[in-house]
Amino acid sequence: MLTSKLFVLDTNVILHDCRCIRKFEENDVAIPITVLEELDQFKRGNEDIHFQAREFLRCLDALTGDVLSPQGSPLGDGLGAIRVVLGARSSVSLDDTFLQDTADHRILRTTLAIQREAPGRQVILVSKDTNLRMKAKSIGIRAQDYTSDKVRGFDTLYTGKRIVEGIDSVSIDGLYGPSGTIPAAALPAVEAPLPNEKFVLRNGSKSAIACYRHDAAAFVRIEKQSCYGITPRNAEQSFALRALMDDTVKLVTITGTAGTGKPLLALAAALECRQRYRQIMLARPVVPLSNRDLGFLPGDIAAKLDPYMQPLYDNLTVIRHQCGEETQAAQRIIDMRESEKLVITPLAYIRGRSLQRMFFIVDEAQNLTPHEVKTIITRAGEGTKIVFTGDVAQIDQPYLDALSNGLSYLISRMVGQPIYSHIALEKGERSELANIASALL
Repeated sequence: MLTSKLFVLDTNVILHDCRCIRKFEENDVAIPITVLEELDQFKRGNEDIHFQAREFLRCLDALTGDVLSPQGSPLGDGLGAIRVVLGARSSVSLDDTFLQDTADHRILRTTLAIQREAPGRQVILVSKDTNLRMKAKSIGIRAQDYTSDKVRGFDTLYTGKRIVEGIDSVSIDGLYGPSGTIPAAALPAVEAPLPNEKFVLRNGSKSAIACYRHDAAAFVRIEKQSCYGITPRNAEQSFALRALMDDTVKLVTITGTAGTGKPLLALAAALECRQRYRQIMLARPVVPLSNRDLGFLPGDIAAKLDPYMQPLYDNLTVIRHQCGEETQAAQRIIDMRESEKLVITPLAYIRGRSLQRMFFIVDEAQNLTPHEVKTIITRAGEGTKIVFTGDVAQIDQPYLDALSNGLSYLISRMVGQPIYSHIALEKGERSELANIASALL
């Protein structure tokens, strides 16, 4: 009797991770022929889902076994086999339940047929479509989400900061000394600090904010600093600016709800240290409202993209106002835009580029998949700094959630790396009205 499971994959799983077939250990994998038909529609294009479709089809074609046989083609040592399942016979009960003949319903019909062929085996439909999973369960099919790249738990996600009470006065005074540094051994109350982790150290009425430097095994006091007219309004924002201005930190992630100042802080820091970089680039993924295609909008490509880039333009306007519209700093922003030293762009065509000496800010990164985040980071050349900002609780992509999006995945995997820093912003600073709405609505 077979003890291994048989996983039937939906199209969206493959478009999310083209290497998913090797993530099911010793269990077998089945691909309904309907999935291949759907993948055929995604072969051409420059976005990540098009790459995923092409790469999967290449991998499937490279297998040496017969993927159409009942035994399938072996995937390798320690792995099961994969097979493509042709269309199943019509099920009267299923046709009565679902009136329309859609790709999802054909996948359900195929899964039911596989279940009938192997009554003693556990058959599981894997899909990132919540509605399809619910339909599957309603007709007796086991169904689950694809969890290979999900983080363990939203509540346990690294925040990049800690509050430590009971620090002795001598240590806090030492942070305010000429060097602004105290060795980690002098603070036994801080357990296992991570590289670039930020701390609020308190003792009664005394307090200090500090960053742990792994290379020096010491805590360094963080001073409040302004960047291009933007001054931090709380300790969290000071933490973020410290990471953004630190040349030894090449990768920064900043999370937080609306109004916490994520892209504004990143842009202000980029402008402040502009002379160290060849170009400042701001980008965000294009996620059309209600998933309507860009072609729905009138105008050329620039006109179509402008509405999605508008929040980045708004942050530039805020900085210009802070500096004063007639000042040299405000004029410099205009000059940088005209000379393309400051560029605002969508992420669609980042693949294949090499980003040399660039301060690269990616806003709304929670709408990226783990693979898309990896693609962006692997574009980094010498002297490049990459900053991802986003709200992992506000996701617009239908097949991503707080645990499977690329930003959460990046934070969970990069914790402890010396060239990485993360800060979770919690206090909104946009306005009293925005804070109340965020808390109550």
